[in-house]
Amino acid sequence: MPIFSFSRRLSLSILFAIAGFSFGIAKADDYQDVNRLIKAKQMPEALAKADQYLASKPRDPQMRFMKGVIQSETGKTSEAISTFTRLTEDYPELPEPYNNLAVIYANGGQFDKARSALEMAIRTNPSYATAHENLGDIYAKLASQSYAKALQLDSSNTAVAPKLALISELFSPAGNKTVSTPVPTTAPAPAPAPAPTVSPVVASTQPKVPTIVTASPNGTNQPNVASPVVVNALVGRDVEAAVANWAKAWGDRNMDAYLASYSKDFLPPTKQSHSAWAEERKTRIMGKTHISVKLSNLTTNVNGTVATVKFKQDYKADALSASSRKTLELVKSGDHWLITKEISG
Repeated sequence: MPIFSFSRRLSLSILFAIAGFSFGIAKADDYQDVNRLIKAKQMPEALAKADQYLASKPRDPQMRFMKGVIQSETGKTSEAISTFTRLTEDYPELPEPYNNLAVIYANGGQFDKARSALEMAIRTNPSYATAHENLGDIYAKLASQSYAKALQLDSSNTAVAPKLALISELFSPAGNKTVSTPVPTTAPAPAPAPAPTVSPVVASTQPKVPTIVTASPNGTNQPNVASPVVVNALVGRDVEAAVANWAKAWGDRNMDAYLASYSKDFLPPTKQSHSAWAEERKTRIMGKTHISVKLSNLTTNVNGTVATVKFKQDYKADALSASSRKTLELVKSGDHWLITKEISG
């Protein structure tokens, strides 16, 4: 029975796609440069370029993810683990860093850690097919270890050996071929089942629907389209942060921050000029002694550099109290999301 070791398969990827990271922003060229260097196997140059970018934007998740891929490719396992772990801490809604952590752990034989990482990936996005497939492979590996241990403890149990052989067959190069395995009358010395290959997510600069490279049974790579929910997860978080800052500035009566939340192209609902609207808002807001703005039930939709956020707004100002539905339309401007349209009701 052949024995196979785990492989990260990072070096086998051609598409270099990141599910969950869809930006379409001005720094796409930097991502493309690093991606090109990775594909050309120019890892020192790719790492230098990534570090240069991160020096000015240390929290950028896409470049940090690409750096983790570079570290994995170059055998810097502990550094890659640190990079992906910090991504899970800063952006816990993204499943891909968890998936790549599982790949690294599996390559090191730490299957319990790999399982935990994949379970977290699925918890963040239950429709993440790659994580489900990888978790199945990890469960199979753990099962093979238990079967092998059972044979060591009771070699007369003839029911265990076929189970171990079946799991081994699943990950053999024969792939889909059916191979009959005779049931031995006495249990042979247990052999470890070949380890499955866990599919990592690798780096890309694709602005729209990303692709995840998964490993098919015969070792070829096949793309799976990621869920739109995954694609918009990170950008949606940035949009909602901008909306939260807008509400806070309103409640704090911080007019500079409040007006800065709006685009210069903002269309006032009253058909006023932007300057007249801004002056009226300043008079109304500063005329209150106390304002409270609470948002709930947010629904966010992102399409490239345009976003729509719908929510319930609970507003209190002095003796006035009102609840209503509101919709904000925002556009990406540099590093900020700015309001271009405000609709009540």
